[in-house]
Amino acid sequence: MTQRPKRRTILLATGAAALAVGCGDSGGDDSGSTEQTAEITETPGTGETGQDADPPEADGEELATTDEIPVGGGKIFKDEKVVVTQPEEGQFKAFSAICTHQQCIVANVEGGTINCTCHGSKYSITDGAVENPPATRPLPAEKIEVDGNSIRLT
Repeated sequence: MTQRPKRRTILLATGAAALAVGCGDSGGDDSGSTEQTAEITETPGTGETGQDADPPEADGEELATTDEIPVGGGKIFKDEKVVVTQPEEGQFKAFSAICTHQQCIVANVEGGTINCTCHGSKYSITDGAVENPPATRPLPAEKIEVDGNSIRLT
């Protein structure tokens, strides 16, 4: 009689394989990662974390107007996987909206932080630095251009 592997054995092996793949060297610098950042907008059919959506194109289309980004807060653009913040009047920043802990899309921007409700990580709206673990790496910065009242992802 052949003994089938137990569920625990299969789960452990699958988790170990996923960890090995996730920890692999991409061969490049993390600063140019495809992770992106900032109130949530969503396109139907992109799934809970937006992982199956196409990556954003650097086409310079308007992301938002400056009036849409509250001072001391921000807005999450789920489709583009970008968070745009305004830490101080007239100062706009953009970060990846993908939590560096478990790659969930961040949930909201409030209280001066970008918040991921998957596991409680919080990031600074000023520089994307980790304010509350379990994340250990900051949100990568994204490039935006502010032209008059228009904010564009570049």
